Amino acid sequence: MANELQGKTIAILAADGVEKVELEQPRVVLKQAGARVEVLSLKAGEIQAREHDLEPAGRFSVDRAVSDASVEEFDGLVLPGGTVNPDKLRNDATAVAFVRDFVGSGKPVAAICHGPWTLVEAGVAAGRTLTSYPSIRTDLRNAGANVVDEEVVVDGNLITSRSPSDLPAFCSTIIKQFAHATTS
Repeated sequence: MANELQGKTIAILAADGVEKVELEQPRVVLKQAGARVEVLSLKAGEIQAREHDLEPAGRFSVDRAVSDASVEEFDGLVLPGGTVNPDKLRNDATAVAFVRDFVGSGKPVAAICHGPWTLVEAGVAAGRTLTSYPSIRTDLRNAGANVVDEEVVVDGNLITSRSPSDLPAFCSTIIKQFAHATTS
């Protein structure tokens, strides 16, 4: 299992306010499976992580700005949550276009907690079955998604989960989905 993702490159798109465990745990699991993982953000440098949205929880180094990345370079995309993080992403046209293009490419995109907010802004939620943190489910419904309350949902190339408590199921599912995706 350690080399399931050997030769694959996965992007994690996050901004200040990212929920620490929702970036950290998927990144660790992806690397353990052999993937090369890049953290993309709105700008180079570092992003401030949070715990339960309120408490500062350290920083993550950014590998590069999303404006310097292209969908073709990656085999999968992870969108962690935290309320501030996706709110910042959905207000950035470059980040939104990157997510829209990624979903449109057919490559797997995984979003957890408040991460699906960026899917809404990218206009890719309509007609899809998704889950999320309870407080944004109305936004998903208003965007045309079929919303369910399950720990992890796979609909085509979209993988969604509800909260940090779902990270074990989320992480094992993204490994399987990214492993079966065709390499770019």
